[in-house]
Amino acid sequence: MTDNRTKARLEIRQAELKDVRAIADLVRRVYDDMPAYTHGEIRGQLNNYPEGCFVAKLDGKLVGYCASMRLSERVAFSNHTWDEVTGNGFGSRHNAKGDWLYGYEMCVDPKTRGTRIGRRLYEERRALAERLDLTGIVFGGRMPGFARATRRKRNRAETPQDYLDMLLQGKLHDPVLRFQLANGFEPEGVLENYLPEDKASKANAVRMVWRNPYVDSDSPPKHRVPRDVESVRIATCQLQARAVANFDEFMRQIEYFVDVAADYEADFIVFPELFTLMLLSAEEKELGPAESIEALSRYTPRLRTRLSEMALNFNINIIGGSHPTRMEDGDIHNVAYVCLRDGSVHAQEKIHPTPNEAYWWNIKGGDSIDAIQTDCGPIGVLICYDSEFPELARRLTDEGARIIFVPFCTDSRQGYMRVRYCAQARAIENQCYVVMSGNVGNLPNVANMDIQYAQSCILTPCDFPFARDGIAAEASENVETLTISDVNLADLSWARAEGTVQNLADRRFDLYQIEWDKRVGQVSGRIGEDSEAPSAGPHGGRGG
Repeated sequence: MTDNRTKARLEIRQAELKDVRAIADLVRRVYDDMPAYTHGEIRGQLNNYPEGCFVAKLDGKLVGYCASMRLSERVAFSNHTWDEVTGNGFGSRHNAKGDWLYGYEMCVDPKTRGTRIGRRLYEERRALAERLDLTGIVFGGRMPGFARATRRKRNRAETPQDYLDMLLQGKLHDPVLRFQLANGFEPEGVLENYLPEDKASKANAVRMVWRNPYVDSDSPPKHRVPRDVESVRIATCQLQARAVANFDEFMRQIEYFVDVAADYEADFIVFPELFTLMLLSAEEKELGPAESIEALSRYTPRLRTRLSEMALNFNINIIGGSHPTRMEDGDIHNVAYVCLRDGSVHAQEKIHPTPNEAYWWNIKGGDSIDAIQTDCGPIGVLICYDSEFPELARRLTDEGARIIFVPFCTDSRQGYMRVRYCAQARAIENQCYVVMSGNVGNLPNVANMDIQYAQSCILTPCDFPFARDGIAAEASENVETLTISDVNLADLSWARAEGTVQNLADRRFDLYQIEWDKRVGQVSGRIGEDSEAPSAGPHGGRGG
């Protein structure tokens, strides 16, 4: 019997992280007159509300993308800019109990005209709103004919409202707004200065609204966030400095704790910053700073390989503390190698070397920080001093990280408390979990390991679902041990939407924002992946 069926040419589905590169390429093609997204921004959009992001693929090629999030009516219908409402392009203002679906990106490859990709993506949004009993959909629609209309002699539009009125009267034609009107959206006013990068619209947009006919607009349902369970088990290793004869002996010590954590079915284990300095005890004589870096760098390939093998064999995600590494350009960076149990290896460099690291070791700071996708969701790594810079943790949270690991190495209680207090602050202000891991003990004849002070811990936000004092678990001071605790990621979702305070949602984007260099979020931290070309200039959202 002959099977005459052919494979479907068109696929509309929820966007996935594997689509990030193709989405970035599509946006760059469609909006060549506006700056493109970084990959970090797209990852944030997908991580913050994956259910609201859709892609269209035609004959295997990604040709359409739309991004949406849930917002309260107060925010969705306020006067706002695209930057303010999207959290600078990350979609980080998503409100899990918001009663409106807000669309902030819609782009379709112009070469696919006639296949109604845009209409199909709008239908996916509408189906989502209906399924969740949302009040409706709202977005800022571009008016790309406005700039041209202000220069006309006939039917000249002086203001954005004039342009909208003339369009509705049939005196002007705007293909974008006409398309949105044809899809059941109605205009409800103009958003001025919505998107400064949109020169064709002179930065303006029309607030377009679709109201769900299945919801009573006078008494819409009150949305609540369920108190679900999304349990993750975390182990933090407080590691004793000890002399080792060689690399294999050092790795046996590390494997012991990995094995124990795996026996307890932990999902993650994190080791301290500079935990590999113990390898210097295997040298025949005490080395100076430059010689030490060269000696440690020789171990880098083997370290990555062994940690990756352990992650795979023991079925656990390993945050490999940090390791001084000489880079291809000759600079020395302090790098955390994150080895996941699927066999992949990621690298996160320390962004801010301490004055001591810069002076004695000539360590340079990295220039990129991004969330790392794991089988337990996105995570972030802030190496010691980096935890004392709030904008780094906020960047990771905007990209969707719910757990931030802080490997640290401190010699005194004062130094430890600086990291501890800042880590607790990061947990509160970002409504996420922060996990600290430090070295203890001393190691004579090894620079930077003379004395150590640590009390490793797993920190939480301070609200009703969490531990009374914001500490899920902590080790005894200055004792080698493994500290293990379960955390519920669903509690973070609940706290961000319904907590006593809602730090993420209550940010004043109309007053302040952080502008990142566009190279940040473009270069992948995954070992072995091709780097991605940076795009210059501020991002530009398209609205709708």
